[in-house]
Amino acid sequence: MNRYPRDMIGYGANPPDPKWPNGAKIAIQIVLNYEEGGENNILHGDASSEAFLSEIVGAAAWEGQRHWNMESIYEYGSRAGFWRLHRLLKGLPITVYGVATALARSPEQVAAMKAAPWEIASHGLKWIEYKDHSEEDERADMKEAIRLHTEVVGEAPRGWYTGRCSVNTVRLAAETGQFAYVADSYADDLPYWMEFGRRDQLIVPYTLDCNDMRFATPQGFNSGTQFFDYLKASFDALYREGLEGAPKMMSVGLHCRLIGRPGRVEALRQFIEYAQSYDDVWFATREQIAEHWATVNPHKHRVRPSEMSKSMFVDTYGGIFEHSAWIAERAFDGELGFVHDTSAGMHNALARVFRSASDEERLGVLVAHPDLAGKLAAAKRLTAESTSEQASAGLDALTDEERDTFEKANTAYTAKFGFPFIIAVRDHDKASILKQFETRLQNDRDAEFATACRQVERIAEFRLMDILP
Repeated sequence: MNRYPRDMIGYGANPPDPKWPNGAKIAIQIVLNYEEGGENNILHGDASSEAFLSEIVGAAAWEGQRHWNMESIYEYGSRAGFWRLHRLLKGLPITVYGVATALARSPEQVAAMKAAPWEIASHGLKWIEYKDHSEEDERADMKEAIRLHTEVVGEAPRGWYTGRCSVNTVRLAAETGQFAYVADSYADDLPYWMEFGRRDQLIVPYTLDCNDMRFATPQGFNSGTQFFDYLKASFDALYREGLEGAPKMMSVGLHCRLIGRPGRVEALRQFIEYAQSYDDVWFATREQIAEHWATVNPHKHRVRPSEMSKSMFVDTYGGIFEHSAWIAERAFDGELGFVHDTSAGMHNALARVFRSASDEERLGVLVAHPDLAGKLAAAKRLTAESTSEQASAGLDALTDEERDTFEKANTAYTAKFGFPFIIAVRDHDKASILKQFETRLQNDRDAEFATACRQVERIAEFRLMDILP
């Protein structure tokens, strides 16, 4: 089976209504990353110093050495930046992404977080890169992070965000059964569910754009004004979508050592005041958002085409193209994924097989279709799909005169082209179908063959819409 594991469609054109409390048009979630004391450092048993997200331009990891300048920048975050942000944000529902070892080295800050009161989610055991770690080592670190977090904070974390994660991270977090949400995703503006075996895991996506980390990256924010402008523009766009009936969530990511600097914190203050000037805005922790989503939009299991066995897949979709199960068989052997679990996606997968087939094979599909209001219909020998489709245009209730007209038209058409007249009857009524007979009888065979093939695809589209979202 050639299965593509990425979900490239998500909610598509019709996202669910989050039904934010009190009719809010947008949910705002502010994250304060607490990493100071948990970063790469040989004092922490790491091979080198930290090199990520600091004021040092082009910082490099120092192998086997302490990096005094880097350490002092991180210390600014815990010593000054945190308290500046605590004074500003303590009246708001904030989520802290706390690195467990950093929290363990910051008892006064943890006490202040709890008194605020803020949600303290887990940001892993140490703030390190996991892309090259074995699954076993990452699982062990996750387990120890939960244990240490519980010991230091007094309760287990309900949210998880590694950040510098591996391809295994989300699955490993889900398998713990520990978390109301996992945040290691940037894939949407709304929470969404993922399935890992019997575990349904809610994902509450995070952000790297509405994030003060861009003060420390190339092509990032050069000033607080740029940060405020970007947050305001993001808010305005999402708020407008909420007014138009599609509310979203806005995440804002902060770091004590970055936004906690005096020259930047005012931009954050201005944004909060701007957002608070609207009445229909919901400020919430990520745990509150997760609990709300799980209540309003609980996960619904369904059998997905991309996860079916071949026999089930062919049984289900083998009749979409009339009496041509070979199309479903070939589609199953192609690259299927989440995008094919919708009617449009499955139609594309099946139609690609049909379009790439030989003229002889496609002619076989055309010939497999019954005449409209023909002898098979009279004998009630049509497939269930064809019976329903012909009935939708009233072809199951013809007068004798109408039946005679259709029979003559069918005979003339088949005699000229060598295959039955095919039309997606759901797009028509009896009168327009007869009009199409007259028009299409004027085509040459090549043009009519192409038209008939397009109609076969249209019929398939309708059939899939009946059984897939």
